[in-house]
Amino acid sequence: MGHLHHSIESGKENRLVISIALNCMITAVQVIGGVVSGSLALLSDALHNFSDAISLVVSFIALRLSKRGNSETSTFGHKRAEILAALFNASTMIIVSFFLFKEALHRLGSPSNVDSVLMMVIAGVGLAANVVSAFLLKKDAHDDMNMRSAYLHLFIDAMSSVAVMAGGFCILLFKTYWIDPVLTIFIGLYVLKGGFNLVGESVHILMQNTPKGIDIKTIQNEIERVEGVSNIHHVHVWSVTERDIHFEAHVNLKEDMRLSESCVVRAKIEEILNHAFGIEHSTIQIEYKGCWRDGLIK
Repeated sequence: MGHLHHSIESGKENRLVISIALNCMITAVQVIGGVVSGSLALLSDALHNFSDAISLVVSFIALRLSKRGNSETSTFGHKRAEILAALFNASTMIIVSFFLFKEALHRLGSPSNVDSVLMMVIAGVGLAANVVSAFLLKKDAHDDMNMRSAYLHLFIDAMSSVAVMAGGFCILLFKTYWIDPVLTIFIGLYVLKGGFNLVGESVHILMQNTPKGIDIKTIQNEIERVEGVSNIHHVHVWSVTERDIHFEAHVNLKEDMRLSESCVVRAKIEEILNHAFGIEHSTIQIEYKGCWRDGLIK
């Protein structure tokens, strides 16, 4: 299992490195193309590609940090580096969006000529690079917020490249130069939505809120069905990462019993938490008339 996990993590790193190289390349191409063609949409796409490259570098660093083991000064290791990376990446998406809005509104007031053919060609190159990069990261994005934030950057950029190509086509046919800043605004709105969603998910974890999909009342009902358990109280549930859920609680027993017997009760509770709720890390404090205040949440 250790070799398999190492192989998976190495695969993530390799795919990130390839995506970083592709985004750096396409950013340079789009900046040159945007300046030559006069397309704000193309320059905004280049800016977003540059933010993609930065976000991928941050994701790569976070992935490396998360692999470090636990220590006396960092008992959880550096697992939350990935959540911090996701928060950083989402924040850059939001900042980029407002920059796009500012530039687009300025350009709407004074539309300028755009080389639509060059605009479409460069956007097509950007689309190809972003599709390849997004495809590389797609399978890692399902259960990893850090990789999902990187994937979302690339997916949004692929969509914005499609929009830029469509805009270039409209300019070529109808000379509608205003379409360039309008497309920029729509790209910015889409980026903004994705950014706020990721910020919300990241902050939810960093604030140690109850993980989504976990119902404390349901956990209470299941545990209090265990033979010998009177009630549970002082419950805390939180996530270190998306997949690493921790649980702690006091469990009040119905009667005084030997330590070996209470260990059997604790093992049953841990099994319920693991199999029914996906909680692998639990700390159970067994008590008998131990707490004068038995509220479910302390």
